[in-house]
Amino acid sequence: MEDDPDWIKAITAYVNEEPDLLVAGAAASAAQAVSLARTVPFDVVLLDIQLGDGADGPDGIDAALAIGELRPARMIMLTAMDDPRLMTEAFAAGAVNYLDKTRFAELPQAIRTACRHSGPMDALLLELSRLRREERLSVLTPAEREVYERIEEGRSQSEMERELYKSERTIKNQVGKILKKLGVRSRREAVEFVRRGRSR
Repeated sequence: MEDDPDWIKAITAYVNEEPDLLVAGAAASAAQAVSLARTVPFDVVLLDIQLGDGADGPDGIDAALAIGELRPARMIMLTAMDDPRLMTEAFAAGAVNYLDKTRFAELPQAIRTACRHSGPMDALLLELSRLRREERLSVLTPAEREVYERIEEGRSQSEMERELYKSERTIKNQVGKILKKLGVRSRREAVEFVRRGRSR
């Protein structure tokens, strides 16, 4: 995914020169990338970490998270910025590599490595994701945490009341406290925040 059409053409041509690699598709936005991931078979995704003006955060991060929710994917983040915070976000979103665009010559080997040697990195990424999730949920009490986990699972109000043996008022109060502590306005935003690190 890349918003510069000239860069897309250049990288596509460069990667396709490799006898064992083939570009299956290209997208100019996060939405297009996610749509493409639903329909096109692939092994590795190359994502530009920053698209547009970045007003709502790095679109590449959002795309990585959304694609990762669709299916297991090896993702390589491409960037023109040297930002440790973005690098951390990229790996937390499931990226297996983070490559400066000036090092594009390394792409073919990076793609092969992502396909063939992903086991240790998968374990590290899983642990990083778990730690980030625990960090975001650390503000909740144990009782609020069990309510949040059912929100994340998509349980309805009545299901939570029944499963947790709590009244409607108690559940509503706890949901309100969860939203306030996480700094969000809705249950959907709470799940988005815990999974992605920011609300919509």
